[in-house]
Amino acid sequence: MAFNLRNFSFSRQILPVIAGAALILAVIFIVTGLPDRELSAPENEPPRAPEQLADAPRVAGSGVVEPSSEVVQIGSALSGLVTGLFVQPGDRVTEGQTLFTVDARAAQSGLREAEAAIGEARAAIAEAETARSIAAQQLALYRNVDDPAAVSRAEVIRAEGEASAANQRLSLARARLQAAQARAASARTEIGRLTVRAPIAGEILSVNIRKGEYVSTMGGGGSQPFIEMGQTQPLYVRIDIDEEQAPRLDMGAPATVSPRGAANQRVEASFVRAEPLVVPKRSLTNSAAERVDVRVLQVLYELPEAPSQNEAMFRVGQQVDAYIPAKGSE
Repeated sequence: MAFNLRNFSFSRQILPVIAGAALILAVIFIVTGLPDRELSAPENEPPRAPEQLADAPRVAGSGVVEPSSEVVQIGSALSGLVTGLFVQPGDRVTEGQTLFTVDARAAQSGLREAEAAIGEARAAIAEAETARSIAAQQLALYRNVDDPAAVSRAEVIRAEGEASAANQRLSLARARLQAAQARAASARTEIGRLTVRAPIAGEILSVNIRKGEYVSTMGGGGSQPFIEMGQTQPLYVRIDIDEEQAPRLDMGAPATVSPRGAANQRVEASFVRAEPLVVPKRSLTNSAAERVDVRVLQVLYELPEAPSQNEAMFRVGQQVDAYIPAKGSE
């Protein structure tokens, strides 16, 4: 049967085909574009009270893990280039161990000059003592002469002047020795200040300088400390308790602490102390019901020691959730 162009109609023959294809494509797009409504457990487990406090009065708080010594921020007493860096994060150091050194060439040059001046002053003292001895002997010889005609009065006066001048030269030489010794002591002190040592025994937490960098004592308030360290055996956790909940806290009771997002991992931390100053709230939990216009009582608890460093549940700076018995709980 031949195709008759006169009987062809776009609206009756082609348009329904296009509409049907568009409908099929729309159904496919809708089916494949539907969101996945399958229920799944959250990746991070929300905090929950331990079983022993589930039905008992309790106080909840959030906190941060810190060293038992708090974080010690290491700086430099003098500015200069870092000539030696002897620690890295994770190292354990003893009290007095060298952490880094600053360029001490100028101070060492001053020390050498002072030591040379000390040697020169000691030689001058020896020379002055010899001159004083000779002048004193000459003066004593003149004074012991019985015949006034043998020694003139002028010679006696000259001998007395030479003895006095010798004493003055000796005093000046001794003063120069003391000044040189003081300069040497000052140079040794400056060299000692250019060697930065650990103030306590502990662990290096962060190192923010590198060998060859210039360190300055004029850093602003927002500048990073050169090195941060602290005593991490044991670790403390600083818990923030909202001021309206602070009177309910059973002071001295142990706290149940878990890492943020891992409520199934719990440890019992022992009470250390409560800070006497109530401070503005800084540690936030991002809860919708959280209030930030309150002050908090900071309570410190000691975390139990981990079996090994690799199995440690808590790290310095880590956020934690804590539950503490309230007054009147069993």
